Amino acid sequence: MAKISYFFTTRLDGNLAFHVGDNTTDVTNNHKALANKFGYDINKLIHMKQIHSDIVHIVNDNDDFYNPPECDALVTNKKHTPLMVMVADCTPVIFYDDVKEVIAVAHAGREGAFKNIVKKTLLSMASKFHSNIKNIYVKIGANIDVCCYEVGKEIYKSEFDYAFEIRDGKYFLNINKIIKTQLLICGIDKKHIEISDECTHCKNKKYYSYRAKKQTGRFAGVIYLD
Repeated sequence: MAKISYFFTTRLDGNLAFHVGDNTTDVTNNHKALANKFGYDINKLIHMKQIHSDIVHIVNDNDDFYNPPECDALVTNKKHTPLMVMVADCTPVIFYDDVKEVIAVAHAGREGAFKNIVKKTLLSMASKFHSNIKNIYVKIGANIDVCCYEVGKEIYKSEFDYAFEIRDGKYFLNINKIIKTQLLICGIDKKHIEISDECTHCKNKKYYSYRAKKQTGRFAGVIYLD
């Protein structure tokens, strides 16, 4: 039985994204320090060119640290192959099936949640690796919560009415509620769902927050099989 390890980073681990204007060497050094801290090979780390889509990528032999696929979810059963999702207010979602030994990550911002990327990730785990939905655990990291996530009225969608709050004529969106609802509809056991209670905007000194400061770094969720 493989050991499944996962974690979420904070600002203390430094910016992990190459596309936000930081020096490439500095970002690479942050990755190297993180790999050393958690004991994995940086060259085998798979991250993504995230595009706010519902594209799920099954990791293959062409993927490595220097060739990230363009997608918003990754799935694999490869050992010693860490998967990383980067965020700064969007929702980092980690999945694992400790029976079939399958892991996944998903970048679920507003668009990802509206497109139900978590369902597509679960379907990929089931169809490609025969995961049973009852054996899948889901960890949801810190993200911008409904307390701070004000959106324009034009964003409102009736099918997600349960996730909108209207306060003083302003619309606020609860992404965690959408994702949890989608997971439960898919058949994930509610006892297998763990959601962070930290808001990245409220705690922008601990986490990177795009709403708090548009020019900012990215923290991450990482999972791997040993």
